Amino acid sequence: MDRASKIIHADWAHQRRINGAGVTVAVLDTGCRYDHPDFWNERRQSRIIAFEDFVNGKSDCYDDAGHGTHVAGILGGNGAFSRGRYMGVAPECSLIILKVLDYMGRGEVTAMLQALEWIQKNQEKYQIRIVNISVGTRGIADGGEHSGLVRGVEKIWDQGIVVVAAAGNQGPAPGSIGSPGISRKIITVGASDDDVPIQVNGKKIKDYSGCGPTRYCICKPDLVAPGNTIVSCGPNGYQVKSGTSMSTPMVSGAVALLLSRYPQMDTRAVKIRLKNSCVPLSRPRAKQGWGILDVAKMLGGNSSG
Repeated sequence: MDRASKIIHADWAHQRRINGAGVTVAVLDTGCRYDHPDFWNERRQSRIIAFEDFVNGKSDCYDDAGHGTHVAGILGGNGAFSRGRYMGVAPECSLIILKVLDYMGRGEVTAMLQALEWIQKNQEKYQIRIVNISVGTRGIADGGEHSGLVRGVEKIWDQGIVVVAAAGNQGPAPGSIGSPGISRKIITVGASDDDVPIQVNGKKIKDYSGCGPTRYCICKPDLVAPGNTIVSCGPNGYQVKSGTSMSTPMVSGAVALLLSRYPQMDTRAVKIRLKNSCVPLSRPRAKQGWGILDVAKMLGGNSSG
């Protein structure tokens, strides 16, 4: 998180005490380690304000895979366990953890849809502004834009909730964006640094970030952020993971910073601000979208500082 956060200039916001306070983010993943110090505030109160388990039906917040804890840490870890070295992008945001994946990181679309329905019903109660989805399925195989999953994320987007989803790790072929990232409405995030090989299931892969366009000729991803060898929260302090799953919460965290500073912004305004805040890379549009996010530029600052 320290290296990647500097790349997207989130430290500019932290220095000005823009930390995501007052913004609630729902994370759909494998769960989260409730007892990790990075998810508690200075008053010894947990910033995980709600938990629902759509896989095993448990009531206590947990993570039997580690993926969700890592994602939540990138988004909103406060670095308490590392004395600030490994801090997430929005270290004062509130988190809602919705478990939709099992201990192997596998999940059913029905669990995702149940979580999205829960968000619809509880949006006002918890003042949910953002949903992070660092998971996805292959877009063509599940009905594309007309699938229940895409319709589900677009429904909560239309309710005024910013949805941020991963492009997936099935690149670099054209049309390799995962679902629900194929949705034309939501914000889809790819990895800016997937030219560096990583180990996945015992194999080295590179150029893995999902590429557009979708089969409906929608330009995706919308933008990119760092995703390689990211240090974030884990079962014994911190761990390292790579993929577009890691890039996605960087953007969700950045949106939390934006909404903490400009709480009246709607989904359309957020998307436009993100678009205008990206810095193009020397990559095809189908690989990078608008470019790499610059948080300082997004918040009206000077990223060169």
